[in-house]
Amino acid sequence: MIYSIPNIISFLRVAIAPVFYILMIKNNPGSTRIACGLFVAGAITDYLDGWLARNVYGVTSVGKFVDPLADKVFTTAAFLSFVHLGIVELWMVIIIIVRDFGTTILRLFAVNNKHTIRTSRSAQWKTFLQMVFIVYILILLLMRDIHFIKITPQKINELIYSDFSYYIMLFLTIITLWTAIEYMIYNRSLFKIRKAGHDSQE
Repeated sequence: MIYSIPNIISFLRVAIAPVFYILMIKNNPGSTRIACGLFVAGAITDYLDGWLARNVYGVTSVGKFVDPLADKVFTTAAFLSFVHLGIVELWMVIIIIVRDFGTTILRLFAVNNKHTIRTSRSAQWKTFLQMVFIVYILILLLMRDIHFIKITPQKINELIYSDFSYYIMLFLTIITLWTAIEYMIYNRSLFKIRKAGHDSQE
């Protein structure tokens, strides 16, 4: 059922994502604080919709599609805001976006054909590491803007715009490419279904 409580919560996360992005690119202390609060709210809804689906309302095929889609929209908003702020490279984010939404399309195709899509453990780690990196950058931005500790904004900026951030993002990009290859290998039966359907139409 598309209008179940868990799905509505997932759609709420999608709605929060563009607001989070707009606040992030404003790049001032007030908007950054609100954006970080929205990210925490998004993380809570991610946990809540999954818990409700598993324990109260039941897991549905729509939920299996909407929940990861909402996650991808939210992480995409974060990465694009980092590009705008000059923290990460655009080409890396493009690779991540193409992979993530490509697998979403594959997931939708699987649902339409009543096929179970297989997710690799490395794909789960990829998502976890992406979230860790996003949280790391958000914490640094928050620390820079609220002056909570005795580290100058310049020193924190050096961490944000460091080689460390670049290579971590590069590592995430490489993992993302690898998981895309894994998806194609593990779910190659879906491509056979697509080819069979195409041949039958000719």
